[in-house]
Amino acid sequence: MTTTATPAIEATGLVKNFGDNRAVDGVDLTVAAGTVYGVLGPNGAGKTTTISMLATLLKPDGGSARIFGHDVVHEARTVRGLIGVTGQYASVDEKLSATENLVIFGRLLGLKHRDAKQKAAELLEEFALTEAARRPLSKFSGGMRRRLDLAASLIAQPPLLFLDEPTTGLDPRTRAQMWDTIRRLVSTGSTVLLTTQYLDEADQLADRIAVIDHGRVVAEGTADDLKASVGLASLQLRLADPADGRLARQSVHDVLGVTVAAGTDPGLLVVPLQNPDRVTDLLVELRGNGIRLSEFGVQKPTLDEVFFAITGRPADDQTAATPEKDEVLA
Repeated sequence: MTTTATPAIEATGLVKNFGDNRAVDGVDLTVAAGTVYGVLGPNGAGKTTTISMLATLLKPDGGSARIFGHDVVHEARTVRGLIGVTGQYASVDEKLSATENLVIFGRLLGLKHRDAKQKAAELLEEFALTEAARRPLSKFSGGMRRRLDLAASLIAQPPLLFLDEPTTGLDPRTRAQMWDTIRRLVSTGSTVLLTTQYLDEADQLADRIAVIDHGRVVAEGTADDLKASVGLASLQLRLADPADGRLARQSVHDVLGVTVAAGTDPGLLVVPLQNPDRVTDLLVELRGNGIRLSEFGVQKPTLDEVFFAITGRPADDQTAATPEKDEVLA
């Protein structure tokens, strides 16, 4: 007899209304323990409201959700002991130092003063903030504040961590540091649900990804699953002599049965990769016709293309049907 590990998150038909606005409209999510689950969506799509319901900060108007098997409504206190939440804006006091902020969080979570100070010191070292430990937060950069906010959410070492756009506004170096921290958390057994508008972030970190638009999950799967859903990979051939373009396109048609139109770049052929097994035959044909290549590669669809195909707008489009302010107020 086989058993199935309890998922970190099981949500079925989650609904949340703000007046006449349905911010979340029947969201289903299943997140396996010990993984990173990415949630993509434009501003106002329902990402933050969904997290607020899963984290017991909002009561669903419909549907149900469980965290490690515990109902978020009827067992809210138990659920709160299993999670940490890092929101879009740092929940810290600017007048206090980094150490003082973390000690306060530790004391609120029931740690003795000595234990809270020790935990604060450990977290400040983990997030490379030791040198700024006594500095008021008003002197912190945006990246330092985001790291401190994440540190605060880890004081209780929760098995499930909600990260709501944790790297928004960070420089590339600090984003990379945050990615390393998230990977370390998961390697030690934590589960992370990550919302983001950075598609490369989801591609780098997430084991599975859900795309939410207009309050609904409109696509779900691994990054490769989602890329495959919008079309084939393409074979990209850079000709050493652009004058060979016409003969090269004929060779592609003869071997692969694909018609490639001439593009604005006469030296580049982009060929839909319908039959990867025949690529070697194509290369032999090109060589036989005296056509030399300067570059050769296979390009999969990007998550940007996936996002555009699914939502009808690019990932950096800030317009949305559901106002973001509803989510922030939530």
